[in-house]
Amino acid sequence: MPVFSRFLRYFMAVAQQGSIRKASDELHIAASAIDRQILQGEKTLGTLLFERLPTGLRLTTAGELLLTSCRRWTRDMAALTTQIDNLKGLRQGSADIVIPDALTKGFIPAVLGKLRETHPGITVNIHVRTSRDMGEILVNGEADFALMFNPGHMRELFVRAHKEVPLGFITLPDHPVAAMKEAYFSLCAEYPVVVPSAPLALWRPLELLEAETGMKIQAIARADNIQMIKSLVSEGVGIGILSYLDAYDEIQKGQLSFVPLRNKKLSPITLALCVDRSRQLSMAARLIISEVEHFFVERF
Repeated sequence: MPVFSRFLRYFMAVAQQGSIRKASDELHIAASAIDRQILQGEKTLGTLLFERLPTGLRLTTAGELLLTSCRRWTRDMAALTTQIDNLKGLRQGSADIVIPDALTKGFIPAVLGKLRETHPGITVNIHVRTSRDMGEILVNGEADFALMFNPGHMRELFVRAHKEVPLGFITLPDHPVAAMKEAYFSLCAEYPVVVPSAPLALWRPLELLEAETGMKIQAIARADNIQMIKSLVSEGVGIGILSYLDAYDEIQKGQLSFVPLRNKKLSPITLALCVDRSRQLSMAARLIISEVEHFFVERF
């Protein structure tokens, strides 16, 4: 049962999306129903909350004030829920976490599987998003914590833990490259390569390596999806270039091998566990964070 009124939920969605149609798609509510609630709210408050523009809706000053209050109420409600969860002693509780697509397999499912065995009353809501969207999600009070690759600077965010993730070649276990301890970028000219493309973050450092070394990658295929790259490598199409975490599950199961890419100018990707500085975390969220931090130290 929603804590806030229908009007406030619709208002926040429209304010965030800048469009009633987009809010309708997000909420799965008819646009006409959302529009009626917004108009009724403006009538009750006696002021316009949005400017109606040809390109969409823009908050008025009154609308900005209301949105600020809504976000504060959301955080206050989350804090109250946290206190109630704490009183339950983790017999029940919930946590919202945000992860990138690369972590939908591997250690996050393992951590949550372990949590299910020890604390079956805890519900975990997992949201898969791009790293560029995660900071705003945390600041808006929509999640307890996020695992972000190369987080940008945001004053409101605090990095609880981080780990450097190496880039490297992924191959079949019986491939000649799999026997190497590390490999140079020049291998890209010797073997057919399945290359990550935009919007995957890996395409940019590979472009820089091509420019620096003057070597052209012998691309047999390009893909903007990590699972597709792993599938092509598994089928013997070529070797791939990914981060260690991208193929963590397959590496642990012996299905793929990982060989770090050696280059002094190549910076590893940083995986960071981030929280909103002002958010009071529930016991459920703190428990999950503790398990993730343990993984960073003991198994990564």
